[in-house]
Amino acid sequence: VGCDRSKNLVDICGEKNFQAFVCDALSVPIRSGSCDACISIAVIHHFSTAERRLATIRELARLLRPGGMALIYVWAMEQEYKNQKSKYLKEKNGSKDTEEEINTGTAQRPLSDQMPDSSSQDSACSEGLIDSKDKGCHAQPVEDSRLPVHTNRTSFHSQDVLVPWHLRGGTKKKGESVDTVLFPAGSKESQELSPVFHRYYHVFREGELEAACRSLDCVRLQKSYYDQGNWCVVLEKL
Repeated sequence: VGCDRSKNLVDICGEKNFQAFVCDALSVPIRSGSCDACISIAVIHHFSTAERRLATIRELARLLRPGGMALIYVWAMEQEYKNQKSKYLKEKNGSKDTEEEINTGTAQRPLSDQMPDSSSQDSACSEGLIDSKDKGCHAQPVEDSRLPVHTNRTSFHSQDVLVPWHLRGGTKKKGESVDTVLFPAGSKESQELSPVFHRYYHVFREGELEAACRSLDCVRLQKSYYDQGNWCVVLEKL
């Protein structure tokens, strides 16, 4: 059984005869202790405070039966680890992924491929969302915001960032269940489209996810590891 905040994603699951429903990760309408296993991929890094991020882990643990397991993936601040660059950093301008549509049906692709994809100076520059005097546009704050705008396919310089996305309003094609398509900033399609939206991310430092998990007395940390620019943990419900 799957759940997501996006109704469009859930609708796609329904069309494929999968069981899914819309919900908030802070309050999942499933009975406590009823799940053998839970997976949270690229979700928790979108919550804006440490308290809310911890609450999502606690909610995930609530769903598990004793002995049940949970797998969590979050985006890492360290995109270069043990002298190896992540796939996110390696795929710069010219890669085939920069022209691939990022839409509400890309959940089949690897996690690293689902990350925002760009070789441009932040698209926010052209949209006038940041100070035009900063010609480099590298991790500059959005107007009236203290959060920096991340330059895609570069290392992170802040844990709390906004990542630019282009949204296209379009006509529904045959077989499509959604009316909008997201393109990574800097892609060929995005240069012709507007507007630009900025999505919040909190990228995790090494040890941060493990520390949050260890603060909960209802789970045991079974495994933690780094995987292509993501920090990952496996938890067991006590």
